[in-house]
Amino acid sequence: MSDLIPQFGGTLWTLAAFFVALAVIVTVHEFGHYYIGRLSGIRAEVFSVGFGPRLVSRRDRRGTLWQVAAIPLGGYVRFLGDDNAASAGPSRPVDPALRRQTLSGAPLWARFATLLAGPVFNFVLSILIFGGFALFQGLPVEEPQVGTIADAPPGIVNELQPGDRILAVGGQPVESWRDIGRIAETLPVADHQDWRVGRDGAEITVRGPDPMPARISGVAPRSAAAEAGLRAGDVVVAIEGQPVSRFTQMRQAVEAAEGQPLALQVWRPGTGIADYTLVPKMQDLPAEGGGYERRWLIGVTGGESFFAPATRKAGPLESLWLGVRQTWGIVTSSLSGMWAMISGQIGTCNLGGAISIAESTGQAASAGGGSFLWWIAVLSAAIGFLNLLPIPVLDGGHLMFYTWEAVTGRPPPDKALNLLTAIGMAAVLSLMIFGLSNDLFCP
Repeated sequence: MSDLIPQFGGTLWTLAAFFVALAVIVTVHEFGHYYIGRLSGIRAEVFSVGFGPRLVSRRDRRGTLWQVAAIPLGGYVRFLGDDNAASAGPSRPVDPALRRQTLSGAPLWARFATLLAGPVFNFVLSILIFGGFALFQGLPVEEPQVGTIADAPPGIVNELQPGDRILAVGGQPVESWRDIGRIAETLPVADHQDWRVGRDGAEITVRGPDPMPARISGVAPRSAAAEAGLRAGDVVVAIEGQPVSRFTQMRQAVEAAEGQPLALQVWRPGTGIADYTLVPKMQDLPAEGGGYERRWLIGVTGGESFFAPATRKAGPLESLWLGVRQTWGIVTSSLSGMWAMISGQIGTCNLGGAISIAESTGQAASAGGGSFLWWIAVLSAAIGFLNLLPIPVLDGGHLMFYTWEAVTGRPPPDKALNLLTAIGMAAVLSLMIFGLSNDLFCP
């Protein structure tokens, strides 16, 4: 029983985090349909968060019923005349005087804008979250300058101070942040290095940590490290009993293990040293020269020393532009990954289903509010992209039909529309089942 209680609690936490993230993303998506549809003269009868029996509802002055339903696995907007929540299939008969207020009776531009708005609102949510992080956390200054000092394990001497301008490490001059990473690879492995810094108008040499210690700065959801309970800020001090001082030593040890369990000693601020056992996973990664390569990974990022870079304020426009770039990066990486699976460059086990998404969401929530919010932004961009795929029953499928109508001057024949919709539904269900089987059977 003592073993089952934490597992049960962890499952509840994962489900709760997943449902919260899904509710936020779906509500934003459906609000895009609703809001642009309303501006376009299309009346919404129901705006539902969730499916199934109604739990809470309220009808507004425009006649739209806003409700929260019992099954928190999505949501929908049902417009006037729609026969179902997907706005697919034949429309219900309505008063001819109200036909303009239905989705099927609206002008083509109004239908196109209303359907496109759902994914666009998902992208906007991602841009605002990513941009908000840049706006409130700031951006690293261009010149290498020490910001806040991070906790370090006992025995690591760090004489660096906030505001220090880094001039050299190990006797090699530093002009940019990239220089520090390059220099670190040429220095002998050691717990300490000489740092030349500018401080209070003078140049001095102080003792500081290795420029690239075995300090974890991020943990990927659903990775070996996340499953073992590692966190950002942890420092790996030994692997299989061998001392570790640099992040590259960790990478070499993981690759050498070739999927065998690894015993790690990890120091955590506030708690000290603890033992962990990880089993590296084989993953497909983009290669520097293009294409993909397969490597053993435990799912951590690092290589940052025991201080954070000094930051500067980012303006609203700059922050939004960074949000756009990050959102676009998710879309392009999704396209690249999809093509790589179709062309056989990477394995189909890279496609996860509902279980892997829920687990990743729970792990992101466990890492803190910032990580959870960041993960919502990633999911929102990914869902926006998926909804634009030209598959009937998805928004992209409707947009494909509208494009056909714009080019030919008439909508697709009802028989073809019904057939394509059935094929699209089968494709989506097959994809969901395939992703779920990967969650259950892929390593």
